[in-house]
Amino acid sequence: MTTSEVSTTLIEGVLGNAADPPWPQRLAGASVDTLVLDQWEAQKNRLRKATTGGVELAVSLDRSEHLHDGDVLRWDPDRASAVVVRIQLGEVMVIDLAPLYGLAPEALARTAVELGHALGNQHWPAVIKGSKVFVPLTVDKKVTAAVMKTHDLPGVVCEFVAGSEVTPFLAPHEARRLFGGAGSSTHSHADDHH
Repeated sequence: MTTSEVSTTLIEGVLGNAADPPWPQRLAGASVDTLVLDQWEAQKNRLRKATTGGVELAVSLDRSEHLHDGDVLRWDPDRASAVVVRIQLGEVMVIDLAPLYGLAPEALARTAVELGHALGNQHWPAVIKGSKVFVPLTVDKKVTAAVMKTHDLPGVVCEFVAGSEVTPFLAPHEARRLFGGAGSSTHSHADDHH
């Protein structure tokens, strides 16, 4: 079969989310095929990609919609089979500001402003939780590390961790800021496409 002969399934809406009722019960024991997306692909409302099972999908959502981890795209009750979205989150730079707490107020303010300038100048989104600043990698990790090293902010410590390690600590709106909706499945869709 040539590429032009492959059948494509059009997806124009989401049926629900695997985390929301009644999907956990429906999907238990069902045959689940997965559409794996990275966090940037998930922001597109139109895309064409094959599932892990080889089903070619053409996703065409309304402009204001995008896919979330766990979204159910197809459900066949007769075969108890589904297609579910899985989003692979990228790495996150975690900046620990706790070492700065012992600085004089002037030095603390200067470092905070310089850090804000460094992140803002790169247009990197950030979420602050306690003494930690979370920044999703939008460029290569080496480039991100080089940018931070260039600014040479004394006492600012950063490390890189998987996005999936960060999301449990984030509220849904914070996950949306970091991952554009990819990190959170806390939402609802009309369950009217059985």
